[in-house]
Amino acid sequence: MIANPQSFLTVQEYLALERQSETKHEYVNGKIIAMAGESANHGLIMFGVGGALRQQLRGRGCYVYPSDLRVRIDALGIYTYPDVTVTCSTSQFGEERPDTLLNPTLIVEILSPSTEIADRTTKFARYRRIPTFREYVLIAQNKPLIEHYVRQDNGTWLWSAIEGVEESIYLPTIDCTLTLTDIYDQVIFAPEELAGNSGR
Repeated sequence: MIANPQSFLTVQEYLALERQSETKHEYVNGKIIAMAGESANHGLIMFGVGGALRQQLRGRGCYVYPSDLRVRIDALGIYTYPDVTVTCSTSQFGEERPDTLLNPTLIVEILSPSTEIADRTTKFARYRRIPTFREYVLIAQNKPLIEHYVRQDNGTWLWSAIEGVEESIYLPTIDCTLTLTDIYDQVIFAPEELAGNSGR
């Protein structure tokens, strides 16, 4: 995202403006922050992940949402737009319209130079304040690499990473498997990024 804070707004003012805006904005501490535009690779990865998850979760009572759906972090009063969000219980929505999700199970963020640090630190810390949030997936867009965090029963988070287009990752909280071949379908990497990444 690109930091572009405006003057202080109430939640009601933010939502009224957001529902009329062609640009998505996060809401943090009374400020709105304009979201950056997406690269071609970002868009391909987002739709690849969303499509793969929708296919596997069909008929199982789970919902896969794209980046147009806001998530509200109740404990902090923050509104944000994850790249892909999954909930495997009845979707709970805030406000007066079904456009702000309260109970995500899994969140996917696609990393870029402008968002990577925040996605790994600030945003992850904020998402952990959501009681239903159990699994976090970070996907690189410049090389075939996924990092994965799963909340354990004792409240700690287990980290793992996979790299290489022939690899796959299992998502235990929603019982799905993503292959990097599917996630990165049609994504173009610089040749130097693929060197040595054809497998482990």
